[in-house]
Amino acid sequence: DNLLGISWVDSSWIPILNNGSVLDYFSERSNPFYDRTCNNEVVKMQRMTLDHLNQMVGVEYILLHAQEPILFIIRKQQRQSPTQVMPLADYYIIAGVIYQAPDLGSVINSRVLTAVHGIQSAFEEAMSYCRYHPSKGYWWHFKDQEEREKTKPKAKKKEEPSSIFQRQRVDALLLDLRQKFPPRFVQQKPGEKPIPVDQIKKEPEPAPEAVKPEEKETVKNTQNAGAKGPPEKRMRLQ
Repeated sequence: DNLLGISWVDSSWIPILNNGSVLDYFSERSNPFYDRTCNNEVVKMQRMTLDHLNQMVGVEYILLHAQEPILFIIRKQQRQSPTQVMPLADYYIIAGVIYQAPDLGSVINSRVLTAVHGIQSAFEEAMSYCRYHPSKGYWWHFKDQEEREKTKPKAKKKEEPSSIFQRQRVDALLLDLRQKFPPRFVQQKPGEKPIPVDQIKKEPEPAPEAVKPEEKETVKNTQNAGAKGPPEKRMRLQ
């Protein structure tokens, strides 16, 4: 089992913790970090001193570092001879709470996972600001940019005047539509009810005025005079 995520404490031992009692505190049966098959348990049952551990072979616990009354470091090691040991794990006691110190592989794995998680979160957040449109391509759209655009006064867009070609083309299209689909109702004045085109009374055309015979003769003489041309000049006799 992975013991790196758990801790153990017995509050009754905290006031009396010192260099001589810390191993007894660590050897409590309720402590999940303690191996009951170790040589310390054999020495304790036979009521021997801890100096006999150097003459034994197997797993043992020693006090590696002490800084009373707050910090104690205990090492678990495999003794192969009186002069040769192999460290297995380290445990530190801070204010009476026992923790297992992580090994180098666990530290590297934890740091790598933390870095990968941070990079993945950064990529996910960056992708949430990415936008794409076939006509524009890719661009970034940030939230603070929206707030700046909201607070920024909007400049009024100047309407460009239409060209002569556009006006003529629109008029031609409207005329064509009017000829294809003539209006059925006409509103003579604003606010009035539209009236069907069939019910509108057409005004009679004015009759041609009668021309007097005297005016006809005057018109004819004027036309004949214009056709004959100016009179010829005669020479004067002296």
